[in-house]
Amino acid sequence: MPEVNAFGQQVGDVVAMWAPRAAPAPTTLEGRYVRVVPLDSVHYSDLFDAVCGPDDGSLWTYRPIPRPTSLAGLWMHLAAAVDDPDTVAFTLVPLEGERAGRPSGVASFMRIDPRTGQVEVAGVLHARSLQRTRAATEAIHLLMRHAFDDLGYRRFEWKCDSLNEPSRRAAARLGFTHEGRFRNHMVVQGRNRDTDWYSVTDDEWPAVRARHEAWLDPGNFDADGRQRTRLIATLRS
Repeated sequence: MPEVNAFGQQVGDVVAMWAPRAAPAPTTLEGRYVRVVPLDSVHYSDLFDAVCGPDDGSLWTYRPIPRPTSLAGLWMHLAAAVDDPDTVAFTLVPLEGERAGRPSGVASFMRIDPRTGQVEVAGVLHARSLQRTRAATEAIHLLMRHAFDDLGYRRFEWKCDSLNEPSRRAAARLGFTHEGRFRNHMVVQGRNRDTDWYSVTDDEWPAVRARHEAWLDPGNFDADGRQRTRLIATLRS
């Protein structure tokens, strides 16, 4: 039962010894299948090749801008994140597969609030070769682990267009809890966006982390890299 204060009002649980946390800083996170490194202009050419091909328009449907058709266009888009003092942007570099060693995706820490210990992973963009791979899963896991285990944050958020079904499925698969829908939240590329909000909290993180680690264990994959047990199955167990 919630605690009741001297005025007869219900109040939240005490957060013992809470103090503001450090803000995330550009850092490299090493995994088995991927490296998450601070986004830099030296990555832009590889990223243009990875996500801006003539058949990659659908990768940009739910992003702030349509697919850039030139390196300069992508440069301006990514440089805005790099230069934003309220954003920490990362490049995702798979360590296996057809683009091993080459930047193949991006993700950022946004809505960073060290005072209350919350952060959002946003702007996630994967090359087609990175989608549905253990490198893609591990990249988000590494960012979550950094926020919770290294920085001591209490809340990790994921948001997406309510019509972006792949992103909604990814949030559920990774163990996020759906918290609701913000209607008429944004105008993106001239269209209305309702935004679905998801989170993992610090008390949920140990179980989510353990299930991520079990799925990412090399023993969960056969000689061809196919998963033996689905992550969604372990999260629902």
